[in-house]
Amino acid sequence: MLFAKYLHILGFIVWVGGMFFAYQCLRPVAGAVLQPPQRLTLWTGVFAKFFTWVWLAILLILASGLHMMAQLGKPPLYVSAMAGLGILMMLIFAHVFFAPFKRLKRAVAAEDWSAGGAALAQIRRIVGINLILGLLVITLGALGPVFLV
Repeated sequence: MLFAKYLHILGFIVWVGGMFFAYQCLRPVAGAVLQPPQRLTLWTGVFAKFFTWVWLAILLILASGLHMMAQLGKPPLYVSAMAGLGILMMLIFAHVFFAPFKRLKRAVAAEDWSAGGAALAQIRRIVGINLILGLLVITLGALGPVFLV
């Protein structure tokens, strides 16, 4: 169970840490110093790399989480809440990957900076929601055993 817990935490560090970095650090600087063609091209490349890691993180989180839940029998409330929010985050990510990210790539390839900006704005809003959910899941994992048994 210790190795599964390690993989679970590793997956969340990659995913939530990447969202935090992109949202709080990269986004404001890219928006301030790059014009739309460069900014949208940058984000398309960043997301292409990062989303590959998110898919891997999701596999790690799902496999390790299901393994740990199977060991618990009836999971405590905080574990069920983490699982539910985690599944919601995964569904939200899949939407981002298959809808607005696809539109962003298509817009950048066509040099349609207006459409690309709209897709990027949608991704930003959704990633902001997923980041909040991810931080909530981490809080549940850290403090849930104390408050929600």
